Order: sequence, then structure tokens, then C-alpha cells
Amino acid sequence: MNKEKLFQSIFGNYISLGEEALEYLNQHYKVKEYAAREMIVESGGYARYFYFVLSGVQAIYLLNEKGEKVIFGFSFKGSPSGAFDSFIRQEPSNFFLEALTPSKMIGITKPDFDELFNHFPEFYRWRAHFMEDILLGRISREVELSTYSAKKRFDAFVKRCPPELLDIPQKYLASYLNMTPETFSRLRALRD
Repeated sequence: MNKEKLFQSIFGNYISLGEEALEYLNQHYKVKEYAAREMIVESGGYARYFYFVLSGVQAIYLLNEKGEKVIFGFSFKGSPSGAFDSFIRQEPSNFFLEALTPSKMIGITKPDFDELFNHFPEFYRWRAHFMEDILLGRISREVELSTYSAKKRFDAFVKRCPPELLDIPQKYLASYLNMTPETFSRLRALRD
């Protein structure tokens, strides 16, 4: 997916992207590449960029008291990515952001991101929709984790997830779905 198509798919449903806005986006979103297993942001470090993913899969997680990864989400082709707590507040991140597969992303710095809204206030409309989508997605996930059985969580995830997520190690998917890798493996075998 090239940058202009990505910008149209991200912003075009909410605002009209004029040539000046597209030029700004093209100038300030820089291509960044990460190897598989490369740490993009470490807990305690700073998120320098707000990304959109061109290719690859990334996971955002915390470590529990046992030092195990607790996955909070994934990003993949066409989706936003980043340690948003750090990026927005410009404080050390609470999260790790790791490239699970070789990843190509476009990122914008915080000063350039803020300037985008100063130059093109129509982007606030996109931001409102973006935040609504994040909030509604988070609420749905909380409902699933709190009320669904492991099988129902697995089925809901498989129904909505892009195919590239099913190619990453299942321990990440199991953590995201709040189940053991053995339970995840058993449920996956029932589907195959």
C-alpha cells in the first residue's frame, strides 16, 4: 500500500484531502522499517512517532509480575500503531511496542502531528472519529474479556482479525485473548 492510498483510506472517509494537506502528510510522514523482533518502543522509553502500518504486525504489551508479556493489542497493514500514552503526553511509555514480523510503517513526530492540526483544522473531525473508534473497540474488548467464554472470544477474534495475525506465534494471540497457549491451540485445532 503506498502512502497516498493509505492517507485516503485513513482520512478520506471523514475529510476531503486537498493537495496542500496531502503534500504536508507526504513531507512529514517518514517511512520507518523494523526487523522482526525489533523493539520500536520500550517501557520507560519515549514514543517519537505516531505510525500507520504499511506492512507487518506489531504488538503492544506490558510485562506482568512474572515477566510474561500481556498483550493489549496488535497493529497491522492499514492500522495505526504506536505507544500512544507516550506520544500524546510526551512522557515515558508504560508499554512495549515490538515488531513481531518485519514491519514497514510511516511515522510522524509529535511537533509535526500537532502542526498538522494547526494548519488543517479539518483533521480534528478525523481525530474525533478515530478516538470514537478506539473507545468503542476498547469497550467491545472489555465486554468480550469479561463475559465471553474462551471459545466465544476465540471465534469473535478469528472473525474480525486480518489473516496476517494468524501467522504470528500463538502465544501472543493467546495472551491477547486472555487464555493459555494450550487452550488457544485446542480451539484453533477445532477450527482447522
